[in-house]
Amino acid sequence: MAHTGNGKPGEKTGVKIVAQNKKATHDYFIEETFEAGIVLTGTEIKSIRAGKANLKDSYARVEHGEVFLHNLHISPYEAGNRFNHDPLRTRKLLLTRPEIRKLIGASREQGFSLVPLRLYLRGGFCKVELALARGKKNYDKRETIAKRDAAREIERAFRERQRA
Repeated sequence: MAHTGNGKPGEKTGVKIVAQNKKATHDYFIEETFEAGIVLTGTEIKSIRAGKANLKDSYARVEHGEVFLHNLHISPYEAGNRFNHDPLRTRKLLLTRPEIRKLIGASREQGFSLVPLRLYLRGGFCKVELALARGKKNYDKRETIAKRDAAREIERAFRERQRA
């Protein structure tokens, strides 16, 4: 295997996104993001590598000085038979102590939530991109949609001027 320059020779360095929470950017203002490892069983990682995970309705919570991910749905592995896992079990996230302290302080503030944005594989390990987010009100959502539509109209007008 050719060496790509970053990482060890023979090591895969690409990122494969398994699941994304597209609704999160619509429902929340993203203040800060963290990369966390996730504690999985054997059949869970096999199912994730097959792309059978869903972040919809999932959230993270700090409990007893540790961070846990709730409602992450990982479909049972087809060849897992009796060793299969519970699809919606609570999973522990692996973060550094200073990151956990920061999340504890922020989660005590009113209006902050811990929302997973992406589940991906990097270097053979499963990672979760966790966001410290503040909920949007309905008028904020309408404003975001209006800005996006305006930017789209400007881009369309610019492209048509380029053609002429």
